[in-house]
Amino acid sequence: MGRLKQLLPLGDKTVLRHSIDTLRESGIGDIVVVCGADPGLYEGTLKNSGARLVPNRMPASEMADSLRLGLEQIDRFASSAVLVCLADHPLVTSGTYGTLLDLHRRSSGTIIIPAFQGRRGHPSLFPVPIISEISEKPSLREIVRQDPERVVVVEVPDEGVVLDLDTEADYQRAIALFQARARQHKGDG
Repeated sequence: MGRLKQLLPLGDKTVLRHSIDTLRESGIGDIVVVCGADPGLYEGTLKNSGARLVPNRMPASEMADSLRLGLEQIDRFASSAVLVCLADHPLVTSGTYGTLLDLHRRSSGTIIIPAFQGRRGHPSLFPVPIISEISEKPSLREIVRQDPERVVVVEVPDEGVVLDLDTEADYQRAIALFQARARQHKGDG
């Protein structure tokens, strides 16, 4: 897109702040944000969010490298699972997070991936022992493919799990969906 997707405006917040606030609303307490090499760009949007900022100073690194940095920040004994959330998926609903967490409580040894209309999306939930395999594997995709028996795909009524902001058209679609949800919420209230 040529712009920092995480800092694009979406309503009165940034894309990243929407993601963090929805995680908080869903009861997620420990939020680690892995950002680019210049953490100063993100400090304003994270102010008073309670999220911890971890810079990835390797500009050409893979997503798995950022994940490894984030995992170093969590207490693996206090957490049973890790939600891997992408900042360019800002419209995942708290209901979707709740669904993933509820399913984890019932089957704590599985990787849980949401899908919308049959299409897999994000965030994915990984039990701590499984996500720790990232130290030995090149990517999350390899971890998921390694043992399909430990993967559960759950259909959710949330387009936000597949709506990422890779293009300007995606961003405009996100704005339209955000506005439609705001109108619906206003009509419900």
